[in-house]
Amino acid sequence: MRILISEDDAALAEALRFALTQAGFAVDWVDNGMAADEALKTAGFGLLILDLGLPKLDGLEVLRRLRRRNDALPVLILSGREQPEEKVAGLDLGADDYLVKPFSLNELQARVRALLRRGQGSATPVLTYRELSFDPVARTATIRGHALPLSVHELSVLEVLMRRFGRVVSKEQLVEQIYTYDQEVSHNAIEVYVHRLRKKIGDSGLLVRTLYGRGYALDYLEQ
Repeated sequence: MRILISEDDAALAEALRFALTQAGFAVDWVDNGMAADEALKTAGFGLLILDLGLPKLDGLEVLRRLRRRNDALPVLILSGREQPEEKVAGLDLGADDYLVKPFSLNELQARVRALLRRGQGSATPVLTYRELSFDPVARTATIRGHALPLSVHELSVLEVLMRRFGRVVSKEQLVEQIYTYDQEVSHNAIEVYVHRLRKKIGDSGLLVRTLYGRGYALDYLEQ
C-alpha cells in the first residue's frame, strides 16, 4: 500500500517516511500543496498524511480539492495549529483525523493503523483465502497461523493479488502499488518477487498464475 506524505519540513518528512517504510508501506513525499494535489490526481494511494501550512497551496485547499473530486481517500492532518477552529475546519472539510505537532512516531503509526482499518470498513480487515491470511494493517501474512518470511515487496505483491483475487493484475499495476516515484523499477524485479512468493505460499492451497502478456492472478489450486 502506498502512502503520500505532504510536508514541507524535510527532517520531519524523512522521519515519517523512514518509520512507515520500516512498517512495510511504500511512501512518497512532496513538499508543497501543488505537488500534493497533482500526485493525488494521478496515483493510487491508500492514505494521505497532510500538513496544513504548505507552500504554493494550503493543506486545507488540498483537502478541499480532494473531496470535490469525490475521493474518499483517508486523510490524517498534521499541524502545528492548535486552535480548535483549525481542527474543526479540517474535520469539516473531510479529514479523518487530526494530529497536533509535536507528536510521537508511535502515536502517528497507531493512528495510521486505525485509519487503514477504518478505510477497509472493518476493525479487523484480514484477507483470507484457503489457508492463507494477510493483515494489511499489521503487514503480516500467515499460513494456518504460521508467519511467512516475506520481504516488504513480496508482502506488497501479495496484498495487491489478494485484494484482486481471481482477477488479472498487470506488471504495471504491481509497479504502481509497490514502488514510490523515486525508485528505479524493472519488470524483471516484479518477476523475481512473484517467483519467490509463489514458492512461499505453495502450502496454502493457492497459486499465482502467470497469464503471459497480461500479468498474474492469485487463484485456488485445483484439487
